[in-house]
Amino acid sequence: MSRVKLLADEEIADYKELMEPIKQRLGFVPNSQRSMAHKPELLKAYGELSKAVMNQTDGSISRALKYMIGNAASLSAGCMYCIAHTGGGSARGGTEEAKVAAIWEFETSDLFTEAERSALRFAQAAAAVPNMATDEDFADLRKHYDEYQIVEIVAVISMFGFLNRWNDTMATALEEEPIAFAEKNLAGNGWTVGKHVTGEAAE
Repeated sequence: MSRVKLLADEEIADYKELMEPIKQRLGFVPNSQRSMAHKPELLKAYGELSKAVMNQTDGSISRALKYMIGNAASLSAGCMYCIAHTGGGSARGGTEEAKVAAIWEFETSDLFTEAERSALRFAQAAAAVPNMATDEDFADLRKHYDEYQIVEIVAVISMFGFLNRWNDTMATALEEEPIAFAEKNLAGNGWTVGKHVTGEAAE
């Protein structure tokens, strides 16, 4: 149950344009945005960061891989809210649901390429506390990605570091879509809604 009030649509109407890119990617306005909106400057700053990190350029890694990286980082951090979101986001980006479900065993699953394994391995190491990313991890990334893409990978991990901390601390209530996705595809691998149950903020 969310620990602060989630602002309703009419309360965030002034920020509709700001939230539209995220809504288009996910199919709904995430509750994390509804809590951030209590501090509009934060919501605007996060919106710009999200746009810079997730928007695609000619040199970008795929959006589906960005969400898989976010998923691996969130697995490392233990944020069930972000695990559900990134799993669903990766599927919306074109990743087969079976592959999303298998991300928990990406090292051994035939569904993943060596390039994907390198990125996901790096994401888990970089998201760990304390940080476990090494020079060897970067050397491995360079077998598959250029400098631009490596910066993009680190940016995705860093953005989800903020989101993991935010949503796990706030106990942000999960929306219907990611709950349904996670229960279908991730629950067998240890995912649980936990504290991210729906409902109003605690009084």
